Amino acid sequence: MIALADQFGRRIEYLRISVTDRCNFRCVYCMPAEGLPWLPKQDILTYEEITAIVAQLAPLGLRRLRITGGEPTIRPNLPSLVRMLHGVPGIEDIALSTNGVRLPEMVDALVDAGLDRVNMSADSLRADRIAAIARRNLGFDPRHAALAAEHAGLLPVKINVVVMRGINDDEIEDFARLTLEHPWHVRFIELMPVGDMRTLTWDHVVPSDEILSRLSALGSLAPDAGPERGNGPAAYHRFAGAPGCVGVITPMTHTYCGSCNRVRLTADGRLRTCLYGDHEVNLRDPLRAGDDLEPLYVRALSEKPREHNLLQMQVGGLRALSQIGG
Repeated sequence: MIALADQFGRRIEYLRISVTDRCNFRCVYCMPAEGLPWLPKQDILTYEEITAIVAQLAPLGLRRLRITGGEPTIRPNLPSLVRMLHGVPGIEDIALSTNGVRLPEMVDALVDAGLDRVNMSADSLRADRIAAIARRNLGFDPRHAALAAEHAGLLPVKINVVVMRGINDDEIEDFARLTLEHPWHVRFIELMPVGDMRTLTWDHVVPSDEILSRLSALGSLAPDAGPERGNGPAAYHRFAGAPGCVGVITPMTHTYCGSCNRVRLTADGRLRTCLYGDHEVNLRDPLRAGDDLEPLYVRALSEKPREHNLLQMQVGGLRALSQIGG
């Protein structure tokens, strides 16, 4: 096994795989209300093609996978992809990022197929506010979805909250209290104004330091190592005696690019080496032509940038976060 590193010595072992650009939500920070021009079906990688790409990259040091979208659970028969990826030699961990709407009905099949972990987005605990932020009223209950994941054994359940000043920041304490009752990791994410989402600006960003200061009113917070398994950039803290943790993810105020260990595969088969960069390598067409992907992957890692340019509001041509699954 070759443990490949990028030009800055960062070992790349984690691939985020977008399986669709579509979503059943239209969250205000993620996708325009009218949606986007969807990718043609013939351009999207099949499950077999995704598995073939992973099988070629695993001997090069790839160990961890995360399935994303858009919303991955709306793509038909997702457990079959999990099962196929679980069978690739060298892959040690498969996670799912989801908005949670279909999680209760799908979680058992996903676990049976080999899913190890789940991250669920939940930007409010209030039904009316969930519908307003998502611009869809699908009856989503984040507590019910998180409990379904917990009961299926996907521990720790991670709940991602994008904090927006004047929109949902008054629920920071309510979310944190969940960690006093459940083995859940609630992660507060600084808003990232991107592309067509520029109506949300720096004025809506709540810095992580402010979040932690407000949480201290609930009790003493101590730094925590967080989950044993995971690939994310969250810094974790725990209330005394709490079964769960709170975390902060800080793309705006404290960038974490120096420890980045990931690349991304878009739904149409482009390897994206930075979340907000414009560097992409087409893997789909060479794969369909029967070419070896290793030289392309090696070259892509050699060109991976040192850090993103989000603070300069350069977002690599993105119109919306939904295009790359975060």
